[in-house]
Amino acid sequence: MKYFKKLYRRYKLGEYYEEVVFKNKHYLDAQKGSIYQATSDKKRYDVINHLLASLNRETFYLEIGVRNPQDNFNLIKANVKYSVDPGLEYTQNPVDFKLTSDDFFEQLDQGALLSKSIKFDVVFIDGMHLASYVDRDISNALRYVKDDGFIVLHDCNPPTEWHARDQYLYEWTPANKYWNGSTWKAFVKYRKMNNLSSCCIDIDWGVGLISKGKNIGEPTSIDDEFYEYSTFCLSRKEVLNLISFDEFKLMVDR
Repeated sequence: MKYFKKLYRRYKLGEYYEEVVFKNKHYLDAQKGSIYQATSDKKRYDVINHLLASLNRETFYLEIGVRNPQDNFNLIKANVKYSVDPGLEYTQNPVDFKLTSDDFFEQLDQGALLSKSIKFDVVFIDGMHLASYVDRDISNALRYVKDDGFIVLHDCNPPTEWHARDQYLYEWTPANKYWNGSTWKAFVKYRKMNNLSSCCIDIDWGVGLISKGKNIGEPTSIDDEFYEYSTFCLSRKEVLNLISFDEFKLMVDR
């Protein structure tokens, strides 16, 4: 009898989760957002390669946060490429500089790694997905990107607040394993700056672009002082300057 009671309790619990949790709007919205972004037919490397090709010259590329190079780094078509990753998530870590991005830029400033005068055509940032880390990466990258070059960021357009959670390891959310972190907050901070131009391409979890010299979008005038996700979500298109991949190509090629 106890066995059947246990089975019944499990059945009722499963029924509860099916009706109350898994059919909940938060779960359905997160699932829809995950599918839309994860199945995008264009990826971050398509954006980066288009930018590099548009420059029509010998190009220098820097990638911060590589993990498995097969996912992006090895697909980039640049004349000179450098990669930075401490190897915390991918033990093989076949990168050029096995360092955190903070240590890399500190040593770069000292001329201990490459020439102090080196400038990159594209710097791709896909390291720790927390705003404070991304903020430092952008600030450092701005000193080493060419005036007509680009900073590219992954994970700028989290589809729900569950994707934008701070803790990657907390997977019991409607977003499941998918995680964009608070990268969007750092990107929006620079979207407010009048001396920079920026946009976000609505593919592959949001590919953000920042440029010092090329007009790729006016700064946002919407102020979200405390970077609250609910406020961001109300005006997502304008806050991010969200555009399609085709719009991006037309803008860069003009």
